Amino acid sequence: MALTGLIAGLALAIAQQDATPDPAAWWSPEVPRPPAVLDPLGGRRWARDERPIPINNGVDPLLYRLWGLPPLQSQIVRDGEQVVEAWARPSGDVRQAVIRITVRRDGRAFMQARAGLGCCTPEIGRRVDINAELPPSAVSAMKALALSPAWSQPQSVTVDYGGGAVSAVCVNGVSWDVTLLVPGQARHLRRACDDAEIGSIAPELMTMVGAALGHDARFDAAVPRRSDFTRQAAAYGMLLQSGGRLVASDRPQPPPVAAEPAPDGMSHPLRP
Repeated sequence: MALTGLIAGLALAIAQQDATPDPAAWWSPEVPRPPAVLDPLGGRRWARDERPIPINNGVDPLLYRLWGLPPLQSQIVRDGEQVVEAWARPSGDVRQAVIRITVRRDGRAFMQARAGLGCCTPEIGRRVDINAELPPSAVSAMKALALSPAWSQPQSVTVDYGGGAVSAVCVNGVSWDVTLLVPGQARHLRRACDDAEIGSIAPELMTMVGAALGHDARFDAAVPRRSDFTRQAAAYGMLLQSGGRLVASDRPQPPPVAAEPAPDGMSHPLRP
């Protein structure tokens, strides 16, 4: 029995030694390219006339990597392509969720969604990852996101009910940050948890959240009210009918991530 145990121990030790990676191979510069569902725009290089587009949604590139997403600041978007992203940040809760929709010029669309706890540990706690290619039937709706008139709204707003603007105080609700990245420019909208504010981008949120639901029940449970934004849309409609409006706000915004300015002439027909 002792001899058998000794032989088994030696075999285990040898197996463990064999499992140790070769140091030179471990640090090899050859990194396999991730599949398209993980990085739809991966493997690209900046052309001479291309420059990074400033992104001012307040999300640092390193934070994107913590969430398992390619930084939006490094995404190279070319003609016929777009990236739309939405972050949900509930007040009084450390749960967060992010949804990114990427449409490529080959007609394929990809959805990446994350949910997790944004506190208490160095990493994103209980992170849920969803990476999927959307069916061809969904591509047209995703493309329509970039054509929405919502992108002509001010970046941050307050609600004017007709008697003056009132800043929203998010005590019990969800704030949303949505970003559109197209060739040559990016647009960012921040909406506090006021129903009328969120209602101004309700159709876009319904499309994006709806595309992310149904893939993982844990993600579905983390998204507030699923994809039902009918109450917020109704509040925005009532605001307009009563003579109210959204006005540009001077609330502090996250600083833009440093990037070189785009060359002259680089623009997109969606520029408001």
